[in-house]
Amino acid sequence: MSGALEGIRVLDASTVIAGPFGAALLGDFGADVIKIEMPGSGDSGRNMGPLYEGKSLRWAAFARNKKSITLDLRKEEGKNLFLKLVKKSDLIIENFRTGTLDKWGLDIQTIKKANPKIIVIRITGYGQTGPYAHLAGFGTPATAFSGLTYMTGYPDRPPVNPPISLCDYLAGLYSAFAAMVCVYYRDVNHGTGQEVDLSLYESVFRMLEGAIANYDIAGEITERRPSISGSASPSGTFKTKDDKWVVLVCSTDRTFEYFAHGIGRSDLLEDNRFNTNGARVKNNMLVEEIVIDWMSRHEYQEVKAILDKAGAPMSLVYSMEDIFEDPHYAARENIIEIEHPDFGTIKMPCVVPKLSAMPGKVKWGGPKLGAHNQDVYENLLGLTPEEIGDLKKREII
Repeated sequence: MSGALEGIRVLDASTVIAGPFGAALLGDFGADVIKIEMPGSGDSGRNMGPLYEGKSLRWAAFARNKKSITLDLRKEEGKNLFLKLVKKSDLIIENFRTGTLDKWGLDIQTIKKANPKIIVIRITGYGQTGPYAHLAGFGTPATAFSGLTYMTGYPDRPPVNPPISLCDYLAGLYSAFAAMVCVYYRDVNHGTGQEVDLSLYESVFRMLEGAIANYDIAGEITERRPSISGSASPSGTFKTKDDKWVVLVCSTDRTFEYFAHGIGRSDLLEDNRFNTNGARVKNNMLVEEIVIDWMSRHEYQEVKAILDKAGAPMSLVYSMEDIFEDPHYAARENIIEIEHPDFGTIKMPCVVPKLSAMPGKVKWGGPKLGAHNQDVYENLLGLTPEEIGDLKKREII
């Protein structure tokens, strides 16, 4: 076997981040992922920054382990070819605006007629139902809609958007999870194919249970603060004597006990203002003053040695340079190097998680547009070279 998901075929008809990321996760573990792209232009991800000499540095990871084919789903022959692929596949991942595939004649009834066992994962900004279902959905606005952006940043400054497309990546994770749930239900529990309705904003909203309950029960809106909002103390980013930024969090009384012993302040454990997490949250400003004072008198390496030995959870705020030089990242092979047609080689994240019996593998980086047309159309669908050439000439593929 080449991977744990060998035998599962995925049609990746999605674009940009969320859907492609979910499909890539499945491809990491051996699924046969066929990336469907528009003839000529290809996926928008091919042009997403950062760019180097006009070429996307992200595409290699976006489309790793995928076969790239070109196909115009808007044309009748393109639709028919897509349905032929559906007959031979297990999953479709798409993130067109709600109703787009229906408009092209690829509604769920048509798709299920081609393959009753097909699983269709639909990723949109706001879902398939509700008053906002037809609105354009992108990750950053969806993150704001989820409630997370409101809580991110400093209270005296504007809300801060995540520096990565967090909403999209989380939705991609949920899509891969949903794929496995649906395949298990279909194949193990003798169920059927089904649709998955996944919105970008819900992928983040699901993780805000604390803020939701806090507003429901206590009537309190969780406001912006640069740490775990009101649930742990100390929790935040602190500067050492040599101007290094360190993140420290003590979300349990035990970890605060480790921290107090480590910095030589065991007396804090006998003080009613500090001996429980609830008390520390109420007196957070006093707690932070203690941490800030101690950090300011010690250089980073000393801070790390003391707190690591004590068992208090902390980390340097790593830049990418720090990551590339770190021995732990190297030992776990977190950064892998893959051959690339434009850059020679390119580095990207490893497969996550690590499996003992059937680990995932990156076999190739994002391919050239239509690189697998002949493989898929000739070997999978049985088209002749002449038919493929004609389809290309008429810009169906």
